Amino acid sequence: MALSRLPLPNSLCYATCRHLPSKRLCHITTGHGIAPSTSMTNVNDRQQLPDAPVMHILDGKTVEARDYNWLERAIRFLFRPFAEAWHHRDLIAAILRRELRERFSGSMAGWVWAVVAPLISLVTYTIVFGGSAKLPNKADSSSSLDYALFVFGGLVAFNFFTEMAYRAPSLLHEYSHYIKQTMFPAEMLPIISTLRATTYATIGLALMLLCQLLFVGWLHWTVLLLPLWFIPFLGFLIGITWLLSAMGAFTRDTAYLMGTIAPVLMFATPVFYSHETLSPNMKLLMYANVLTGFIEIIRDLVVFGKVSDGLVIAWTMFISMFFFWFGYWFFRRQQNAIADVI
Repeated sequence: MALSRLPLPNSLCYATCRHLPSKRLCHITTGHGIAPSTSMTNVNDRQQLPDAPVMHILDGKTVEARDYNWLERAIRFLFRPFAEAWHHRDLIAAILRRELRERFSGSMAGWVWAVVAPLISLVTYTIVFGGSAKLPNKADSSSSLDYALFVFGGLVAFNFFTEMAYRAPSLLHEYSHYIKQTMFPAEMLPIISTLRATTYATIGLALMLLCQLLFVGWLHWTVLLLPLWFIPFLGFLIGITWLLSAMGAFTRDTAYLMGTIAPVLMFATPVFYSHETLSPNMKLLMYANVLTGFIEIIRDLVVFGKVSDGLVIAWTMFISMFFFWFGYWFFRRQQNAIADVI
């Protein structure tokens, strides 16, 4: 059992010292909390390189843990984001509740807008494209509503991404009053922001399923696989938010860059069209766009009632995992410097 978890009395304390390459940081821990020692210059440094060897001093006896090998460090790194999110779950829930309350504060309709806005979009696409557009796979059922659902499914995923891309570069500046408190876990802010956007994406997805059930008359069994699409997409967006928020903390050019790229991405992503209408060379280029796989998968599950090609799924899962852990690594790498520039 970890010593820090024990309910120690006031008379019993221990010191935990981390041997870092460039400095040695120590802190004294009692049953009532953590008191920085005189050799600690920044409390955030205590969170840096948690895989460093730890020496415990208990009742005058030294207990030093062995160093981890590369495999153990890799495994600890892969599980660390989930462990930290679970450890700070109460904080995440509290800030998320406040975020959701403030989203429509001062509005008479309040949460009604979260339902009305995507519903208006769906009706608009049905009217605009009614009778003039067909499903790209030439399915037997190719009404205006079918194509509207086809487009709406792409927009649910794309708007989820753009909401995070627009907000992420200024996220840490927005919460600077929290970050300046040295013990605040800044790496939780991208998770909170993504969960906030998840609420509205879920409403849009639910409306899409409801419209298909009411007007088409059935739902494909493949909608049961939607969580297997949603969870990797959520991980991808959290990783992107970690990455962009860390970059945005140092330069506001990141926000301007995303504001320029996002509208272009809308046409470079198969939102209003399908990759099946493209030439083989263009298809390969299209999958270089990381959003393509996510959009094609949600359409296949909801609109066409089929499971996407295995290569598409494998590539999309790889992209999701890569950005999740790379974004986390990059954010933690810059975390101490972020506290100085915010």
